[in-house]
Amino acid sequence: MMAAVVTAYGTTPRYLEFPEPQLAGEHEIVVEVLAAGLHPRVRMQAGGSHYTSTGTDLPLVPGIDGVGRDADGRLWYFMSLGGRYGSMAERAVIDKRRSVVLPAHTDPVTMAATLNCVIASSLALTERVTLRPGQNVLVLGATGGTGRMAVQVARRLGAGQVTAVGRDAARLTALPGATSTALTGDPDTIARVGAGTDIVLDFLWGEPAAATMAALIAGRTDPIRPLTWVNLGEMAGPRATLPAGALRSTQLQIIGSGQGSLTGATMAAAIPAVAAAIAEGTYAVEPDPFPLHDVERAWSLPPDSSRRIVLSPV
Repeated sequence: MMAAVVTAYGTTPRYLEFPEPQLAGEHEIVVEVLAAGLHPRVRMQAGGSHYTSTGTDLPLVPGIDGVGRDADGRLWYFMSLGGRYGSMAERAVIDKRRSVVLPAHTDPVTMAATLNCVIASSLALTERVTLRPGQNVLVLGATGGTGRMAVQVARRLGAGQVTAVGRDAARLTALPGATSTALTGDPDTIARVGAGTDIVLDFLWGEPAAATMAALIAGRTDPIRPLTWVNLGEMAGPRATLPAGALRSTQLQIIGSGQGSLTGATMAAAIPAVAAAIAEGTYAVEPDPFPLHDVERAWSLPPDSSRRIVLSPV
């Protein structure tokens, strides 16, 4: 079969022949892949920098999820989170326990563009921490694709206030669902608008996380009020130097949300509700579709937070 193939970490995948995936268990089936999203996590996978990359043999097919059609014509959304066989290929083996049948009218490209963006924050706010109605959420990295969607998810799950923090003033202003905004690197505004924050969804880590954390704690009027910091990504860097006083001067809890801290079964259980909401039009990320054979050109384009590149083999 033809696939996007990574032959060396840090190089652009190429459109090459790759061995057919083989069934290995009673819950597995083969699907014809219709669409696979080029998410930031996929770029890290191909670069070997993601924390799950250790031990994966090369060459590999990138892609962590997608939409495919089985031999009976049913549409499936599936996750492909490990090993050499990802979703950016003509065919994929899927585990039905970690997949969900989609309504026949589903647009595969829109689903592939959107579901990963929605489920990240949805799982964080329902499984890693429980968002109670009326609690306040701050999204750090809100002008990125997944961060933009996190603002909407938080409001839909009952957040009272949602503060969007990002580096693009124009995009912050246009964000649906945000009740207040602040630029990264503006600690005074972050301290003011985020004073009552209960939960932070952090897609950046690195220096912006450390600076935002310090600003929030400095602006806190009630140091006894718990603050839960949930890290979901590291777009600004894999390390952050945290102020020690922050850990002692307030009720701060730092946790992560992602593959490993969430089991495959937990992630799979959340798919049906999220997929249904997307199919109903509740959430939508604008797709930027490319044929799979054009993977090198698609990969070279700079990420656009308002759209998501989707590769389609057929």
